[in-house]
Amino acid sequence: MITINFIAADAQPIRAQGKIGQSLMEAAVAAGIDGIAADCGGLLTCATCHVRVGEPFAARLPAADGEELAMLAFTATPASPASRLSCQIILNAGLDGLTVELPASQY
Repeated sequence: MITINFIAADAQPIRAQGKIGQSLMEAAVAAGIDGIAADCGGLLTCATCHVRVGEPFAARLPAADGEELAMLAFTATPASPASRLSCQIILNAGLDGLTVELPASQY
């Protein structure tokens, strides 16, 4: 298990646990994180699992592929260079302590 820190739009931190090999979205849903809607269940068709990943963790992730980049154009809160879809982030030991910011809204 690894520790994940979700920073809500109101700046309140929420700490959760995730399993190695699980997507960040799956870990958020399992932990009941309100800021991750995950309407499509991780099928890369809705952009309701938008998060912002800062350094040093952003550099530890594979680059977003074309499909993810295309879906980021549909986020309710405008995407930034730090934006990722949490369904596309697979947890590994190097992400222990991962901190992500949640947007004000997923809709």
